[in-house]
Amino acid sequence: MNFFEIEQDSVKKNFFLKQLGNGYFPTKYFDFDLRYLVKYNQYEGLRTGLGGVTNKNFSEKFKIDGYTVYGFRDDAYKFSIGGSTRLSKRTDTWLRVSYTDDLQETGSSKFLTDTRFFQFFEPRLLNIDLFHRHITQAISVKHKFHPKLSTESQFASSNVDPTYNYVFNLDGQLYNKFQFTTATVSMQWSPFNQFKIVDNLYENIKEGYPKFTLQYTKSVKDVLKGNFNFSMLDFKTIHRHLHKNKNVSEITLVSGIARGDTPLTHLYHAYPNNINKETILQRFSVAGITSFETMFFNEFFSDKFTTIQFKHFLKPFNVSVRYKPQLVLITRYAIGDMDSPERHQNITFGSLNKGYTESGFELNKLLFGFGLSFTYRYGAYHLPNFEDNIAFKFTFNLTL
Repeated sequence: MNFFEIEQDSVKKNFFLKQLGNGYFPTKYFDFDLRYLVKYNQYEGLRTGLGGVTNKNFSEKFKIDGYTVYGFRDDAYKFSIGGSTRLSKRTDTWLRVSYTDDLQETGSSKFLTDTRFFQFFEPRLLNIDLFHRHITQAISVKHKFHPKLSTESQFASSNVDPTYNYVFNLDGQLYNKFQFTTATVSMQWSPFNQFKIVDNLYENIKEGYPKFTLQYTKSVKDVLKGNFNFSMLDFKTIHRHLHKNKNVSEITLVSGIARGDTPLTHLYHAYPNNINKETILQRFSVAGITSFETMFFNEFFSDKFTTIQFKHFLKPFNVSVRYKPQLVLITRYAIGDMDSPERHQNITFGSLNKGYTESGFELNKLLFGFGLSFTYRYGAYHLPNFEDNIAFKFTFNLTL
């Protein structure tokens, strides 16, 4: 084998590992999405299926994506199908239409412009039990006004059916199923990213911080049978600082506010990750990346909230060439409130208006990517039973 062949094999291997790290198993025309292979949650039980997207060998101008999954506990199939066409290569502009019939966690919110994030398994998902089923038809446009400014706009119509016993009381009219017609605009600004021009196209060569994301959603009543008028404004910023001693500090701020007639499905939680069980060992599970480890599932909901999370990554301990565990110091704070909690019936939750605080540490990569996490809940929401304020869990960090 000559040098050119060795170099080609090296490039192919690096590409394969990069795709695998992003959660794709690449084939000639189709990249299988590893996110849909196996998952588990409290409502579906074991969830398994197949999904993926066509790649550049299929077409550089068109994409077809989709998935189908089956939940063994709820005995139900879910699926999604979508198609995209590129309108401009220079500005990376894509038009996409999609149809989705699936579950979504109540109180969860996401930004359209968030980059894809893949974990071999999602720790929080294991213990979530509050889902709503939605059938959503959407049309969206992704566009880069500048290499540092990405946008996505979406118009969607959704039928939503909570899987739990919930009633939204709006001026005496009771709803247990909802129809939403929404328009969303999301922008992500990365002013400190560094780029180079390759074949008249901008290519990102270095991630810079801070990054900022802003998203606005408007739900309209009586358009395509929409039930409610409300608006949501969400903001996120991430800053990361590399110290001279190679320690890394990271701070993440997320904030959101909903105004109008908003059912619980579209309000906010603070990404709790603590199981509602009696003892520390019964609550032993896997820590999330940005979740509140001592906050119990469904403990709080808000129509306005802010979370601040600070992490300080110490330089990995150089035990050996392959064994380098790392200590991470963590503090999290959340504050929120709700104007009309009495509208949300058949469900009990608290308010975050006193400010919620937890701190702790992670010792990561102790064995095969696994580590340990210890977090303590204190301040205004400190619980009478000392053990209930402690979260002791696994962590999992694997880099290909």
